[in-house]
Amino acid sequence: MSIASDLPGKRGSILAWALYDWANSAFATVVMAGFFPIFFREYWSRGQASETITFHLGAVNSGASLVIALVAPVLGAMADRGHAKKRFLAAFTVLGILGTAGMFSLGGGHWMRAAALYTLGIVGYMGANIFYDALIVAVARPQEYDRVSALGYGLGYLGGGGLFAICVALTLWPTHFGLADAADGVRWSFLLTAIWWGVFTWPLLLRVAEPGSALPAIGWARTTRAGWHQLLNTAHEIRRLRVIGSFLLAYWLYIDGVNTVIRMAVNYALSLGFGSQQLIAALLLTQFVGVPAAIGFGYLGERIGTRTAILLGIGVYVLATIWAANMHSTWEFYAIAAVIGLVQGGVQSLSRALYARLIPAGKSGEFFGFYNMLGKFAAVIGPLLIGLTALVSDDARLSILSILLLFISGAILLWRLPLHNIGANWSDSETSKPH
Repeated sequence: MSIASDLPGKRGSILAWALYDWANSAFATVVMAGFFPIFFREYWSRGQASETITFHLGAVNSGASLVIALVAPVLGAMADRGHAKKRFLAAFTVLGILGTAGMFSLGGGHWMRAAALYTLGIVGYMGANIFYDALIVAVARPQEYDRVSALGYGLGYLGGGGLFAICVALTLWPTHFGLADAADGVRWSFLLTAIWWGVFTWPLLLRVAEPGSALPAIGWARTTRAGWHQLLNTAHEIRRLRVIGSFLLAYWLYIDGVNTVIRMAVNYALSLGFGSQQLIAALLLTQFVGVPAAIGFGYLGERIGTRTAILLGIGVYVLATIWAANMHSTWEFYAIAAVIGLVQGGVQSLSRALYARLIPAGKSGEFFGFYNMLGKFAAVIGPLLIGLTALVSDDARLSILSILLLFISGAILLWRLPLHNIGANWSDSETSKPH
């Protein structure tokens, strides 16, 4: 049965919403997880010590995350009061596209300029995701959140992986495409990513309706003031709704580990001496394993419970991290990449779906602002933790083990969450299975 088959008139809006994952996952895959760490180490930071490059990369990721973490909640509140989720999404998307496209013309050795453009790209990517996540309530009912959220992640893996495959071809056979060398192929990959992101954002902007809000629409100046006021009210409400606050704390911890693996895995493997071509192939494997796995996790959440499925995914991350700290062969990196692909999208999509069920109706923007703030603030800690550990200990293997604390503590908090007490906060809670 189609995901949208029992939602008459919404099939198109569901697919349009999910296609934004197809659009922006190009940045997450081609730039953030793929070519930027390689180019930053081998081209823009040429001549620097390996530990220094790791520290710089961790600091750049953390700094960019901190920017969006600090503004995410108030932006969400402003979007609710201004009925402007789509406009905010469009604005941040443009910012991310400009930062990504700017890398096309950047020459070797300019690591600080590369860091600045990358920061713009990450802020745009993360900022837009606040409003993309919040728009799920405009296209699906609560009992559909698991599958619709998983559809988005599945299309994200497929779209990001598809463009990544094209970009890999540009770097492997540059002369076949009229390019000078592999570095030229990487630069063109940044530009293609920017174009891809922009083109596939249009379906959401055209087909997804701005969701209704219990709050009246007001002017922009008053919206800004009201946004800050609403932020404080939301913080008080989260303290009152303890289940939401406890979930956000658990999410903040375990998603830090997930985000850190995405951003730092390639740099970690490069520091161990693995070749960049091997790492690119492993990333492709992760993407295409992730397509059916992310969608399958949506159905798994419905069968065994959303929380149980998330905990299963976190357990796999713990085992994969321990394995990564002890790997020595290329085949092990490929195997770990495949294992991560099985659970990465599932943990992300089911976390979004579970949170969508927890939040009060009509306040998705502000509550997803908190959700994204904690998720992205977690990405401040993880990369910096790895970078500092590598710099102090001069041991890359020890640095990767540091994220186990985040996975384990987050899983314990999620496992202890009293989800049986949240029925009053859910719509159609009887049709959902959170445990």
